[in-house]
Amino acid sequence: MIMKLVIATHNKDKFKELHLGLNDLNINLLSLYDYPEIDEIVEDGLTLEENALIKARAVYSITGIPSISDDTGLEVDALDGAPGIYTARYAGKNCSYSDNINKMIHKMKNIPDNKRSARFITYMAYVDKQVELTACGVVKGMIEKKNKSLGGFGYDPIFYINEYKKTFSEMSIEEKNSISHRGKAIKAIKAKLIEHLNLLKENA
Repeated sequence: MIMKLVIATHNKDKFKELHLGLNDLNINLLSLYDYPEIDEIVEDGLTLEENALIKARAVYSITGIPSISDDTGLEVDALDGAPGIYTARYAGKNCSYSDNINKMIHKMKNIPDNKRSARFITYMAYVDKQVELTACGVVKGMIEKKNKSLGGFGYDPIFYINEYKKTFSEMSIEEKNSISHRGKAIKAIKAKLIEHLNLLKENA
């Protein structure tokens, strides 16, 4: 029997990246759109790892199906690590991607090029009846001065990777996943998940 796994997010863009990273596990990947009764989950943890676990635990408790989630934060050095855990709602509740980007550009308007360093951090969490697993991925970059809205989502249009000479929004989803914070976290959690599933098979 093929295992089912719920990707615990209502964000369609995030789901695409998670689905792409996990779809070679021979697992039936479900989304929260398969469970319309699940509303937005309150993320009131003090860290990204706590928030990822909160979502995975909540979805597992409702569905009874192993669940995986992530929480991502953008830490900008010139802003003393902000927005951090408030990354998704930086410009306020129910804000859009553009709202967050515009606020970031405004906050950084007087920051010189050599002081615009930032990092994206993603924590992944997996929960089933036996274990809770977490993993982390980090990527360093710079905050652009203008919105390069060519694609992607979130802060992709203004997050510039020096080694690649382009923003996340200028990359294909496959290229982005190969180097991004979320891509690295997916690889890390996948390695732990494969080990866990192999142990289950051995003990079956």
